[in-house]
Amino acid sequence: MESSELAELTTDPIQKLGLGFYFDPLTAERAKELGMNVFEFYGLGRGGVLGDVDAEVVDRAFTFFHPRTMDFLFHRARAKADPVATAREHVLAAYAFADRTFGALDVDVLADVGALARRVTSEAEPGHHLLATGYLQYPAPASAVHAAYLGTILLRELRGGAHIDAVAQVGLTPLEACYLQDDSVFKLHGYSDDDVPPVTPELEAKKIQAEVVTSRLMARYFSVLSGDERQRLADGTLAMFAALSDPVAVTS
Repeated sequence: MESSELAELTTDPIQKLGLGFYFDPLTAERAKELGMNVFEFYGLGRGGVLGDVDAEVVDRAFTFFHPRTMDFLFHRARAKADPVATAREHVLAAYAFADRTFGALDVDVLADVGALARRVTSEAEPGHHLLATGYLQYPAPASAVHAAYLGTILLRELRGGAHIDAVAQVGLTPLEACYLQDDSVFKLHGYSDDDVPPVTPELEAKKIQAEVVTSRLMARYFSVLSGDERQRLADGTLAMFAALSDPVAVTS
């Protein structure tokens, strides 16, 4: 399999797999146990992989969010809990979600996803993509189920970092890129109707080009794998994606 084919084939699966646990009911329960709501757990948990850093670093990592949303998701939530400790808990919530979901999949396939995704992320401009680098601090789990799911999170954050680069390269603002992505995503990221940018054919063309550049960057990152490894990563990712619709819990 070619790198470009893998980048295109896994775009949607990686996106949906990596965020699958964020607002799961049991993730929300764990947030409540920790004294937060599920949105604060998401913001502080995801952002906490960056460490105890300045607000500017967190806002840059979450580029496409309105500042007032980041104030709620991370900066005010920080008064309730330590970001680094919350990030560890958030990763454990991801592993718990994986245990509820991927129990029917072959452990060798899952082990491949975990190892290959980690290698791709580790070799892709080390330190450049903030959230991807943050998640790399967590050791590869012994559990193939956990390793594979962490792998999908790594790839999602890697693609997100690549998209931040692509948007800047084509001359879009984060607000414009977020709105053109999806109106519902625009509002979830904290924007209102008053923030809607004027949409022109030129702007729409830039958004299309940003997606092309993002996929091109991901293809470059996937080029560290052999053709056979890319095929195995594709097969495993697609199997995990299918499992989201038909989850089976791990039994042993």
